[in-house]
Amino acid sequence: MITASAITIEQQRAARVSGVTALLAMAIVVFGNYVLLNPLIVPGKAAETAQNILTHERAFRLTVVCFLSYSLVSVILLSALYVILKPVNRGLALVSALCRLIFAILWLLGCLQMLEALRLIGHSNYLQVFETDRLQVLARATIAGTFDDYYVGLPFFSLALTICGYLWLKSNYIPRWLSWFGIVSSGWCVVCAFVYLLFPGFAKPVDPYWFDSPMAIFELILSFWLLIKGLNSPPTAPVTART
Repeated sequence: MITASAITIEQQRAARVSGVTALLAMAIVVFGNYVLLNPLIVPGKAAETAQNILTHERAFRLTVVCFLSYSLVSVILLSALYVILKPVNRGLALVSALCRLIFAILWLLGCLQMLEALRLIGHSNYLQVFETDRLQVLARATIAGTFDDYYVGLPFFSLALTICGYLWLKSNYIPRWLSWFGIVSSGWCVVCAFVYLLFPGFAKPVDPYWFDSPMAIFELILSFWLLIKGLNSPPTAPVTART
């Protein structure tokens, strides 16, 4: 019996790296958004938001560092996934990696926008010709633009996971039920992301948290699976030796 498409040591190492980096990326996003940034934002009140940011400028700058770190970790993650899945289908694995890269770049754009918002409400002399309230509104609008970056990047990110789900299914590296969960949850997110961009009112009947939450659960389970179990060995197939 000879094993076809045997898993390499490089793939197993990449699986561990993928598990660690995916969990780290999720932790960074949760900490940056929900612990650091969200408490500073006062809905509908640009002046209070600006004051919060100036009062807690270090926390705001730490949020920028978190988003920057997320982009860096995402590049490591997509590289690890490419190493794992390229033996299944090199072309699709590359498309998935490029989609994740676009998503990571949009997070970098968010970092620039947040620094721009901080500059607008800062104490630069050349900004004194503008009224304070107008600068505060501009800063708040600039921060809001980071959420637009996310939803523009979400179709790319969810498409990347949909492709990965298909490749996981074809490879049998993980359980089939987990692969199907990935395909369905990320496919659902692709549809929701495009519908939301076309019809913003879609956020009323379907809360935006429901767009990507199933997909996030899939990534969480997959990360722990790769970290603890690693890759399943593919089925063996008998090879008849020639005489």
